[in-house]
Amino acid sequence: MNVLVIGNGGREHAILLSLKKSARVEKLYCMKGNAGTAQIAENVDVDYMNVEAVKAFALAHPEIDYYVVTPDDPLAIGLVDELEGLGKRCFGPRKNAAIIEASKAFSKKLMQKYNIPTAEAATFDNYGDALEYVRRKSAPIVLKADGLALGKGVLICEDIKQAEEGLKEIMLDKSFGNAGNVIVIEECMRGLKYNPGEEVSVLAFTDGKTIVPMITSCDHKRAGDNDKGLNTGGMGTFSPCPFWTADLEKEVLEKIMIPTMNAMNAEGRTFKGCLYFGLMRTDKGMKVVEYNSRFGDPETQVVLPMLKTDLLDIFEAVTDERLSDIKIEWESGACVCVVLASGGYPLAYAKGKEIKIGDVGDVTLIHAGTAVKDDKLVTNGGRVLDVVAKGKNIDEARAKAYKAVDSIDWDNIQFRKDIGIKYRQG
Repeated sequence: MNVLVIGNGGREHAILLSLKKSARVEKLYCMKGNAGTAQIAENVDVDYMNVEAVKAFALAHPEIDYYVVTPDDPLAIGLVDELEGLGKRCFGPRKNAAIIEASKAFSKKLMQKYNIPTAEAATFDNYGDALEYVRRKSAPIVLKADGLALGKGVLICEDIKQAEEGLKEIMLDKSFGNAGNVIVIEECMRGLKYNPGEEVSVLAFTDGKTIVPMITSCDHKRAGDNDKGLNTGGMGTFSPCPFWTADLEKEVLEKIMIPTMNAMNAEGRTFKGCLYFGLMRTDKGMKVVEYNSRFGDPETQVVLPMLKTDLLDIFEAVTDERLSDIKIEWESGACVCVVLASGGYPLAYAKGKEIKIGDVGDVTLIHAGTAVKDDKLVTNGGRVLDVVAKGKNIDEARAKAYKAVDSIDWDNIQFRKDIGIKYRQG
């Protein structure tokens, strides 16, 4: 089969690397891709947010058998619906199901309606009403722009003055554009120990009838060490989550995952694809922090390298609603991903810096924001490279990853030095 993956980043490169292992894959394509995807796939220079251009390409290339739509934006505008309308086979939710990520207000109301454990919250489309509500609450408090904001539309406010400023920033100054027209204001959930190890990401395959969780991972969202600095799309991950147990997985399946799948079915929005659950362990059990309608980035970079089952087989089983027929198996051990970013990320940063790579040893370099210019590998984004290492445990994988990081450099490189350190205790 010939398979096309839609997207430009590290997540897409990781998916392509996993698909490349399949004996059933003949040729891979990536739209638009990056310098890394170009090494294993044919990059297609088409803007995937231009639906008509994508459809024209699909009609002109009948040799492509299967499409994997991974970023949130094209899912939210219904690219899967459009491709399926042409008779193309796809992996990814349709528009009416992708709303579970595209609108935080929708997902919050869904959880409230179907009693899925989450933080208490209220939704507003009027700045004055939101301000009045915030002034009646106690801090800390969380502000979430309703729409898609590149993973950065969440503000955790430690006092009410900060919350008032955040409201103005989101709803009046439009720091996240139209994503902030509606805002969700919710209680700040605290983990059992109130440390970053209390959050866990669980991706799950679902065909709307069956839902199968993947191995767990933990993300590091803040730009700086010790979880300081601005929120980013993710500065590193590791797998598995140290505090995850069989009992926790049973609780999450029964109280969160299956009820979410059933709730989407009941709403006439059957979800088929990868459903991402951002969860927190609290003194009242596991609760949902957020949903994503696709593979997480950089969670995918530590989850898929541990997958033993053919990824294309899983994708097709989801498409054909026969996921229950597939046995999904994983490697033992651990995996760590350190994100190397452009200096200044997640704010302004320069592009076009030459990347120098030495001997990185036994690790996988996943490309996120890279390009080739004048025959040289250069930076072309905020998050540039993902250094991914496997080991028998997190410490071993972490040591291998950071040893490789020492062999990579460009002008004004930026990365966290503490990925995985705080998570040794369960």
